[in-house]
Amino acid sequence: MVSKHAWKSFVPVLAIASGLSLWAGAARGGDGELSFRDPHPQRYELTARASEIDPRGRAHPEIGFLLEKDGKAADVEHASVDTRVAARGRLVIWLMGYSAPLFERVNGYGLHAIRVHYANGWFSRFGNAAPPGDDKFLGRIRLEAATGEDVSEAVDIPKPDGMAERALQLVKWLTKANPPGRWDHFLSDDGRSLRWERVIVAGSSHGSTTAARFAKHQRVARVVMFCGPRDQFETWQALPSATPAERFFAFSHVLDGGWTGHHYDRSWELLGLHRFGPIVNVDRSAPPYGDTRRLITEANVKGDARRAHSSVVPGGAAVKDASGKFVHEEVWRYLFTHPVDQVGRGVPRDPAIPADLRGAKDKTK
Repeated sequence: MVSKHAWKSFVPVLAIASGLSLWAGAARGGDGELSFRDPHPQRYELTARASEIDPRGRAHPEIGFLLEKDGKAADVEHASVDTRVAARGRLVIWLMGYSAPLFERVNGYGLHAIRVHYANGWFSRFGNAAPPGDDKFLGRIRLEAATGEDVSEAVDIPKPDGMAERALQLVKWLTKANPPGRWDHFLSDDGRSLRWERVIVAGSSHGSTTAARFAKHQRVARVVMFCGPRDQFETWQALPSATPAERFFAFSHVLDGGWTGHHYDRSWELLGLHRFGPIVNVDRSAPPYGDTRRLITEANVKGDARRAHSSVVPGGAAVKDASGKFVHEEVWRYLFTHPVDQVGRGVPRDPAIPADLRGAKDKTK
């Protein structure tokens, strides 16, 4: 049974610009037609507890993954869609903490969005340790957390607590809780799996790293990586990929410790993103940024590396101009919507980017 909290959160968000309602009912997705038939077009926001959607889910306190904390629900999941906007037929699965500004924007691009509560707490236990001899150790943990498949000896994460199953169960719930949102577009005909070819996996930092690792395993429509990927002592980034390399898009600030420590640019090269264009500074360029997959910014964060890490994602740390508008609005749109078949001219790997960081002293996390 779904909680009162979940149903109460079904109250729709009122329209900000009524003119957008003219777009409703005339939408087409990239893979199959998707049309909204909402008599009252609007933006919907929904929340529900993962443990009530799927009672099979359980806590894993050994890796800091809880269903409740300090007497409050810790497994609340989020979803949103705007039926006033022409749908692109894509579902964003966000693999980090819920970000209202991010969800508002991706909905404005015509994308559905969910944030699932899955067993990702293992990072605080294993992510800051010295690199083991196994150069795919963290990658296997990430894959198990994402899929629920038994691929790592370090953790025991069953399928109901993995990202993929949590996403499936949430979308199945949404098809009933929010029929105008047409969430059924993302389910297979038998309802037993997601249509991954219609899914964008995205995240920041730890979440962007898991998004990339999952996309290596499962073909998806696109991968959006903010301030990542990490796992700078590992080589899974160079494994054969189920998702074509041109579908990976990345964005970082140059003061971010992960950037200065060569965590991100190293991963980008191992992923093969240099084959689609050079690293482009968005402060000195304009969309479509030469159709590249590797974007950076020098936007003013007052020298704060911690803020730099979060500044590339819509939210409180993001940089605004003198008028109060976010300076990276066009960058965010590009990352989520630029056609994957439009690619820039490839460049050689940069010899200044170290391929092996295992001997380096910089273990910035």
